[in-house]
Formats: sequence, structure tokens, C-alpha cells
Amino acid sequence: MVKGDRAEWKARYFVKMNRLLEEYPRIFIVGADNVRSKQMQQIRVSLRGIAEILMGKNTMMNKAIRTQLSSNPALEKLLPHIKGNVGLVFSKEDPVLVRDKLLENKVAAPARAGAIAPVDVIVEAQNTGMGPEKTSFFQALNISTKIARGSIEIVSNVHLIHAGDKVGQSEATLLQMLNVQPFHYGLVVENIYDNGAVFAPEVLDITDEQLLGKFQLGVSNVASVSLEIGYCTQASVPHSIINGFKNVLAVAVETDISFPQADTIKAYLADPSAFAVAAAPAEAEAAAEETKEEVQEESEEESDDDMGFSLFD
Repeated sequence: MVKGDRAEWKARYFVKMNRLLEEYPRIFIVGADNVRSKQMQQIRVSLRGIAEILMGKNTMMNKAIRTQLSSNPALEKLLPHIKGNVGLVFSKEDPVLVRDKLLENKVAAPARAGAIAPVDVIVEAQNTGMGPEKTSFFQALNISTKIARGSIEIVSNVHLIHAGDKVGQSEATLLQMLNVQPFHYGLVVENIYDNGAVFAPEVLDITDEQLLGKFQLGVSNVASVSLEIGYCTQASVPHSIINGFKNVLAVAVETDISFPQADTIKAYLADPSAFAVAAAPAEAEAAAEETKEEVQEESEEESDDDMGFSLFD
């Protein structure tokens, strides 16, 4: 590429970058290690109408972002995350939808020597179909084998590669011989920028129930501390009112103070049989319902027995 064409290409790149930064409120910073051009094309097609992908040198992306800081200072939060082999995915759609679309576009790949394993690789016990002359190769990897029907058989599962370890030449060769493609590569969401906030993709997995549970736990803790130190807060007010009412009710029961709620408690304490009288109708209704169900079950069993004809019919 001649110098003039390169300058023109850079100018078009900055124009496109500025347009995307102004148009889209959400930006996904994605890692693009081991993603080939054909796979990238497939990802672009799958995201059509949902998001736009822009790749480029980190220096160019940083420069384009800095030109937008005067109009949108929050974009500065992106700069620390533009490192390594990354690209930007711009979207207006639900972040979960975009994340899932990116995860769908992963392809299987062989383990290449020198690559960092993204996951654990376990070789299952199996008959390899290889001849006995390959036995020394398995012994070098400390893999227990035996000869079965003229071929090498792996006796038990082998944890060949641990996640984060570098793939060795021997391990890569073995997996290739076994025709195993243990890794899956695609665009990996590293961080998400959403209207001025930057957060990790794990945040997208938080459910409404989890948020509600955390909020309730926080309110409970605030209420407990407030009650313990005698400091009134919105969280502790309901508990304070209930505790105060209990105290008033206790005083009323012991004295001649009268109000409707206290009168009800006093009536029960004066005549304990009122408890039994109040509970009797509910217990009777429950017993009647239970008896009705038992009778219905017995009648169904009898009807089932009658379906068998008598020996004397």
C-alpha cells in the first residue's frame, strides 16, 4: 500500500470510528486471539442488524477515542482496556443478546504447540487404533496403555493439559493423531461499556432474583445495626413500630388501659377456652375435608376391584 492510500485508509477509519462512538451507547471490548478471517466474516454476518464490529491497531483506536473525549468524557474509561489483540463491537441491543450471539460463533480448533490452553484437556480411555510401534510415544507422555486386538488402548482417562498451560509439541502431536480438536475459539467479551459505565461480562449473568436477594439482605443488615445502636432509619422504622406496639400491648394487659387490640388479648387471657372455641371450626373443617378425601379414595379402590368379574358370573 502506497503512502497516499494508507493515509486515506486511516482517514476513513477515523471517520467510521467517530461515527460508531457517537451512534452507539454500548461497546463490547472483545479478545480476538486465534480468530481467523473466515470466522470473523461469519461473525459479522451473524451480527448483522444487531451490532457492528471494528478491528484495528490499539494506537488507532485509542487516538479515535481521545478525539471524542471533549464531547463524551466517559469514553476515557475505555482506554485502560484497549490492550492486547482486541476489537470493538458496537450495539444498541440488549447486552445479553449480543454476548450470546458472540458465544454462538465459536469454532473447534486443534491444539497447536506453543498455544496457551483455554480449557483443561482430558483424553478419555479408548482404543486408539494405532499399532504397537507407537507405544514408546505414549510412554514418553506417562500414559498407561495396553495392546488390545493388535492396537494400543489407553487404559484410563488422562489429564493431558491444564487450562493456562502452554501446549507442548508432544501433546499437540498426540491430539492430532487422535483427531481431537479440544479448543473452541471466537470473540471473547472482556469488558462492556454501557452509557459511561464499564463492567465485566459476568455481570450479565446476574438475575433479578439475585439482585432482590442481595437488596433484602442489605436492608436486613441496616435494620439490625440501626436497632442495635438505637439509630432510626427507614429500614428500622417498621421494626421499631412493631416493637413499640408490643411494649404498649404488654403495659395495657397489665393495667386498666383499654384499646381494641388490647381488649382482644385481655379477652383471650380472661377466658382461655376462647382459644379452643375459635380454633374448633377450622379444625373441624380440615378433618371433614380429610375424611371426604379418604372416602373418595376407598370408593375408587372398590370400583377398581369391581372391574374384575366373579368366578361365579
